[in-house]
Amino acid sequence: MNVFEHDRLDVYRIALEFVEVAEEVADRLPQGRAYLADPLRSAASLVPLRIAEGAAAASTGKAQSFRLACRSATECAATLDVCDATNLADSELLFLARNLLQRIVSNLTAMMVRLHESELRAA
Repeated sequence: MNVFEHDRLDVYRIALEFVEVAEEVADRLPQGRAYLADPLRSAASLVPLRIAEGAAAASTGKAQSFRLACRSATECAATLDVCDATNLADSELLFLARNLLQRIVSNLTAMMVRLHESELRAA
């Protein structure tokens, strides 16, 4: 049952899937790597939260929320890059996580472009 606007968005479901994968990456990091695990968990959680916020917002707020979700996704990607560069995470798990992030950013970018185009048509 889809009660909220964000429930209808594929990108929201992908973001939730990413949160699960990010949590797994964070859980598998060696002890003493909270400086990577905590920001990854935080930024990963912000992606679906900002998507939901944007879905519920008026048109002017939608783009800003989606932009913030993209920024959080990019922060996650950079954190995963650090994990990869330091050989702290499983490469298959990192590949899955980055694939999900690419889908999220691609979807959000397309949504922001559509919002911008509709604003131009309305002006």
